[in-house]
Amino acid sequence: MSREAPRVHVEAAALKRLEALALQLPQDAQVRLHLDDGSELCGLVSATPSVQAFYDADGREGMNAVLRLESFLDDGRAHAGGDHYLWLDRIRAVERLPNPSPPEPSTRRHPPDPNAPTRE
Repeated sequence: MSREAPRVHVEAAALKRLEALALQLPQDAQVRLHLDDGSELCGLVSATPSVQAFYDADGREGMNAVLRLESFLDDGRAHAGGDHYLWLDRIRAVERLPNPSPPEPSTRRHPPDPNAPTRE
């Protein structure tokens, strides 16, 4: 990963905001992100982002983080854009989306599906 970021932050309030955003983005969470340009993006968080040190174009050191989001459409289909890498400071709000309904019990007899819920 590059050590350069388009923007870096050193102010306590900005760092606190980045940390709070990272906590709202746990791995495998389904989210709708509201971005600073007014756009929205839905997807699955690949890994919880971690705030790290970067340098901006002027060589100043500060903090930011990158989020990898596997995007999907509102109906759950994969987005043609695939994975998106977003700087955390571009996110204005995080909206948690419900996880899809639980899977149906498996009809497979042998070998049984170890990941399917059991019939009660």
